[in-house]
Amino acid sequence: MTKTELRQIYLARQRALSLSERAEKSRRIAQNFFERFDLSDTELLHCFIPIEKFNEVDTSPIIQALWTTAAEIAIAVPRVNFTTGEMESIIYTAKSELIRNPWAIREPVGGKSIEAAIIDMVLVPTLVFDRAGHRVGYGKGFYDRFLKKCVQDCVKIGLSYFQPIDKITNIHYGDIALDCCITPEGIFNADTRRSGDK
Repeated sequence: MTKTELRQIYLARQRALSLSERAEKSRRIAQNFFERFDLSDTELLHCFIPIEKFNEVDTSPIIQALWTTAAEIAIAVPRVNFTTGEMESIIYTAKSELIRNPWAIREPVGGKSIEAAIIDMVLVPTLVFDRAGHRVGYGKGFYDRFLKKCVQDCVKIGLSYFQPIDKITNIHYGDIALDCCITPEGIFNADTRRSGDK
C-alpha cells in the first residue's frame, strides 16, 4: 500500500487505543529500548514529545528514566520553525517549560538549539514501518529533512505501536530509512537488502 493509504489506516488504529492500552504499549516500548540498546557511547539523544491528539507513543518513560539514571546523556526535543519549515533540536531538561505551538504540539520555550550533525541517536515517531526500515509519518516531511542533516552513523530508531508491514510501495529519494524500529513486541532491524526493492 501507499503511504497515504497506510497513514489513514494506522492513524485511525493509533487514535483508537484506550489510555490504558497506550500506557501499557508505551511502557513496553521503553522497556525494550533500555534492555536492547547500549547507551554508553551516547552523548546526545533526540526524542520527540508525543502529539496527544494523535495518541502517539508516550516517550515520557524514556525521558524520565534518562534524566534519573543517565544524566550524562543530553536530551533534545523538536521545535518547528514555521518561518523556514524546518525542525530544530532544542536541549530539554526537567526545568524546561513547554508551550503549545499553532498546531497544538508541545515545544520548549527558549532553550539551546543543537546542530543535527552532533546528535548520536534519534527516536522518531512512526505510524507504521516496513521491513526495509521505511516509515510512514504524518506527511509533512519534517523528520526526513531533519534526518538528512544527521551524520551517517547517527542511530535512527522508530517507535511504533504496530508490527512491520512487508513493503511501502511509494518510497522516494527524499525518504530517510530507519536503522530499526521498537514496538511493544520487540525490536525490528531494517533489512537493507530490501531497501532497493521499490
